[in-house]
Amino acid sequence: MFILLLLVYLVSSINAASIVSRSQSHPLSQPAVLGPKTRITIGNKVIAPDGFERPATVVNGIFPGPLIAAQKGDDFAIEVVNELKDESMFKSTSVVSITQLSMLSLIDLVYCSTGTVSSKMGRIMPMGHHSSHNAPLRKTTLFYILSPLRTRQAPSGIIVIIPSNMKCDGLRGPLVIYDPHDPLAHMYDVDDASTVITLSDWYHVVAPVLRHIIGTTANSSLINGLGRYAGGPMSELAVISVEQGKRYRMRLVSTSCDPNFYFSIDGHNLTVIEADGQLTEPLLVDELRIFAGQRYSVVLVADKPVDNYWIRNLPDIVHASYEGGTNSAILRYQGAPDVDPTTVNTTSANPLKETDLHALINPGAPGIPEYGKADINLNLSVTSEGGIFYVNNGVSNVTFQPPNVPVLLQILSGAQEPSQLLPNGSVIVLEANKVVELTLSTTGAGGPHPIHLHGHSFDVVQSAGSKTFNYANPVRRDVVSAGSRGEHMVIRWTTDNSGPWFLHCHIDWHLDAGFAAIMAESPSDTRAHLNTVPQEWHQLCPIFDSLTPTQLGGGGRESYQEASSITTLLFPPSPLP
Repeated sequence: MFILLLLVYLVSSINAASIVSRSQSHPLSQPAVLGPKTRITIGNKVIAPDGFERPATVVNGIFPGPLIAAQKGDDFAIEVVNELKDESMFKSTSVVSITQLSMLSLIDLVYCSTGTVSSKMGRIMPMGHHSSHNAPLRKTTLFYILSPLRTRQAPSGIIVIIPSNMKCDGLRGPLVIYDPHDPLAHMYDVDDASTVITLSDWYHVVAPVLRHIIGTTANSSLINGLGRYAGGPMSELAVISVEQGKRYRMRLVSTSCDPNFYFSIDGHNLTVIEADGQLTEPLLVDELRIFAGQRYSVVLVADKPVDNYWIRNLPDIVHASYEGGTNSAILRYQGAPDVDPTTVNTTSANPLKETDLHALINPGAPGIPEYGKADINLNLSVTSEGGIFYVNNGVSNVTFQPPNVPVLLQILSGAQEPSQLLPNGSVIVLEANKVVELTLSTTGAGGPHPIHLHGHSFDVVQSAGSKTFNYANPVRRDVVSAGSRGEHMVIRWTTDNSGPWFLHCHIDWHLDAGFAAIMAESPSDTRAHLNTVPQEWHQLCPIFDSLTPTQLGGGGRESYQEASSITTLLFPPSPLP
């Protein structure tokens, strides 16, 4: 459902990405890095990133999408051209908010956002139309999302548009924000496009079919867009080139639709210095677990003998292995032969524990350092039944159903109280400038769930699976695991960013199945943060609102029929014309 994580990271200089073929000694041809003022084209192409050919949704003809890079504080002005033609996949997309910006930035992206899940999307029109999106960058590490649109026919012929799984069909890629004043720059020598590493899952069936299935599993995992599937050909693997004696800041970006990964590099330790755009005290590990939507910066010291070393990225999937080079890439020292590594996988002796991570800048959670002593204390739990997820808000179990009118536009039209805001039971109104403590418990199947809050970084005062609290110097981030059945996490933040902010599971299939809520932060203050609405939006909205399900794509009834030929474990079919 959601998400092309065109994701953000901090780097100090940009060069062309260095991904080298396993069977060649020269870098593969790479497109130029795009700047913050740029034009991208969304289209369809048959690709085979793991050796299996299938149609996909790509950016500028490549997967993953090209790196977009900027300096901290720059403005984005991105023109998006829609050339989507394949009717088996979604043909109309949206640009979702850069997640950590203020509503002042977001209003340029939301005016024509009828029916979107997060209430903060800018429309990209169907084939033949262009859209432009502008947003200033005020924080160091952000990410924005190009998301697909799912259609359902509502009464009276109204088309309800909600996000779906276009990310899982290939619409994802990195976005990097440089910080020229990085206080940890002394720890590394190289921090460029060659050190941005995307980690993703990959499916051999298009997402509009898979989204009908209760419980779907990826066919392979990819590193920088390349990998192999079990039983498949010996396709190309990504190669990360390093020079002996240098130190590299590697930006790990999980663009996963579902599984979390265990990432390591044979024979090398990694020093974690950043989590989700927030600098951490340096922490030495030999393996880290990274959930969907999470990002880490790690420093790798290339101090081993010149050779080839396996990069391992094991998904949390039954029967996953490294057999035949699956779930792997290659770390190649300059001067090493162009061959596969022979290094041996060993059991981790020092894996990353989230509780060992501590914020480097202004550490400490806001408010009274005691559980339940925040200004606003929220207790939510999540369960599932028949593949549908329900969030219990203390009153009732609610599965998220996107409203016809997004929450932001409801607020701008005068709605202020929970009883006035739709969807019922899924909007939690928070007062301005209050400390919020959220406890989210997992009481059903489907975990561990990576939870993402838009609009804020938060302090993780209790990690899932931990019995201890840390209010003094917890890790600060924007995606955190809520654990599996019987576990919970506790986070804190301050309501200093007015607007309706989406809280959701970052597993696309779970978000599609209702795992979400909206934190409506100080609704009465939201209008004060408005920018002038561009005239283009007034012209663009009627075009979008007139689209039919066929024009939006997604396979229609055929996608459900194809899903039923794969398994009988299906969600009830959506009402289609």
